[in-house]
This record gives sequence, C-alpha cells and structure tokens, in this order.
Amino acid sequence: MALSDLPPAERHRQIAGGFTDHVRGAKNWDAPAPVAGWTARDVVRHLVEWFPSFLAAGAGVELPNGPSVDDDPVTAWQGQSRAVQTLLDDPETAQRSFANRHIGELPLDQAIDRFYTSDVFMHTWDLARATGQDDQLDPEFCAVLLAGMEPIEEVMRSSGQYGPRVPTPDDADTQTRMLGFIGRDPFWTPR
Repeated sequence: MALSDLPPAERHRQIAGGFTDHVRGAKNWDAPAPVAGWTARDVVRHLVEWFPSFLAAGAGVELPNGPSVDDDPVTAWQGQSRAVQTLLDDPETAQRSFANRHIGELPLDQAIDRFYTSDVFMHTWDLARATGQDDQLDPEFCAVLLAGMEPIEEVMRSSGQYGPRVPTPDDADTQTRMLGFIGRDPFWTPR
C-alpha cells in the first residue's frame, strides 16, 4: 500500500521507522547537513525540539521528556518517536482536536500527520545526506507532498520555515523537484 494511502498512525510508523534507521546508522553527529549551518545532530534536534511545544500549544498534549540531543541523539529521537506513535495508536487521538491560529482546527491525528510526519519524511533526506546513508525517499509520497505544497508556496515561504526554491533540471525526478521546492540543493554533498 502506498504511503499516501495509509492512516496517520501507520504512515508515522513507517516514516519514523525509516528515520530511526538513519539515526541508528549515523556515525558522525557533527557532520555538516544540507540545511545551512546545521549538522546531523541539528537535524534530529529540530524534530525533537519543535514538535513538543507545537503539540502542547495546539492540543494540550505533553510528550515525555527524554535526554538532550546533545547528550544522546539516538535515545532522544527514539523516545520522541515512540511517544508520538503511542499517541497516534490511541483510538481517542482521532477524536481530539488540534487548534492553531495559522491553520485553524483539525483532528489531532491529521495535524500530526500533516505537519510532523511530513517533516520527518523530508528531514530523512537531510540526515541521510549528512551521514552518507541511502537518501532515496518514497517517490510517490514525494509527489503527494509536492502537489500539496505548490499551491501554498507563498504561505510556506512567508513562514520562514522554508528557504528559497532551488532550481532543478526540467527532467528531474520527483524527489529532486520536491527537495528543490523546500529549499534544498538536491545535489548537495558534504565538503
């Protein structure tokens, strides 16, 4: 079944599982990452640090605190990934609401899926590139994300969360085009 056809809990399980594999495979946490000024550790830090406050503010859900990414990026990531999966596996989560002044109100599982799981998916490439691991993303899900982001490009860019679009070749594959759209140089390699 395609990633885009899965319910939020299963999509997170698969995407977070892939990211976990890359976290476990990382050997140099200080390696530069494709996001300017970031290291491999910063990719994990970003995911571990932004989401708990987003979730708490929008749904009143407090994730358990784990170790610092500085002390133990593997355990920090795995703890958060497990906590989010537990939340998504709870049948009550789909009945709960998430509210945010920028996006309105939607079911909590859909908010996690749309904003967090998608972010984990895209940052998998960053971590893979930084650590010299397989950086191939699911092409069908890349296409789904790109199709969903293109109509709201102005809103995304004005948020400050995405850099300027990076031009890609006309015949580029979907992953390359998605990466360029979110402001990554799809041909980036560590120096």
